[in-house]
Amino acid sequence: MVDPGALGQSRWLVRLRCRPGSATAIADALARRDDVNWVAVSAAGCEITCATQSRSEEQREDLLGRRLPRTAAVLDINSFAMLRQFMGGRGHYWAALDGVLTAEQEAALGSAGTPFTEAPVVARAPVRLGTEDEAILGALAADGRAGLVALAAAADSTPGRVSRRLHALLLSRVVTVDVEIAAAALGYRTRANLWLRVHPSAVKDVGRALAREPSIAFAAAVSGPSNVHAVAHCRDLDELFEFTSECIGSLAGLQSVEVSPVLQHVKQAGTLLSGDRLAEPPRRRG
Repeated sequence: MVDPGALGQSRWLVRLRCRPGSATAIADALARRDDVNWVAVSAAGCEITCATQSRSEEQREDLLGRRLPRTAAVLDINSFAMLRQFMGGRGHYWAALDGVLTAEQEAALGSAGTPFTEAPVVARAPVRLGTEDEAILGALAADGRAGLVALAAAADSTPGRVSRRLHALLLSRVVTVDVEIAAAALGYRTRANLWLRVHPSAVKDVGRALAREPSIAFAAAVSGPSNVHAVAHCRDLDELFEFTSECIGSLAGLQSVEVSPVLQHVKQAGTLLSGDRLAEPPRRRG
């Protein structure tokens, strides 16, 4: 996955209020866009939350400034800039998988390190991707297991050169490797967007506290009246209640919290979902 922040582009969270009966079609249309990597339907099917990962200002303005406002079924749009990400890409570090793998298997996956390192959302020194980089990353986006020979063929390069370039992109965090997991298939059938209003002096502490919670899959400081956004995965509504009342409710500096259970999770980190399973990627032609 390419981090748009490393290319100098900001990331945004968007809440759309839609006419009854229209949310599913709009959510599906958003999920088909490459510049939208997370889509969920909530509020009894009348609200969509999505995250953008536009690779250019023009692409972002086309979506947020023109296409969505012109959609007749969209009643209201609120966009929030992501200011600091505290948690994301937890993957195999989830509590649901605790004890499933052997110590040797965990070590092979690199579990000794931190799953996500807090960092600025937009790099101060943006990286420019070349034509060869784009070809390599395009091939990996279609097949994350592609070998160096296949990547070299896609980029009209050599395996050695591709290996060195990919290593450099990973080292600079322009590119990250993400393992997608369908949480519902592991028994985590209740997901919720959490919109927290926190005293400005406590935002960092709250964000870092959320990042330590196994139930939190994503946490970030954002612009707007609710200045911290998080996504929680729980086994059921009762566990969500216990988590929000005990863990979230006890956070120092918390002023209010809105809990919005997800009705339908359509897309996560660029992967479409079908029920409680990840959807099969489309077969490539040729």
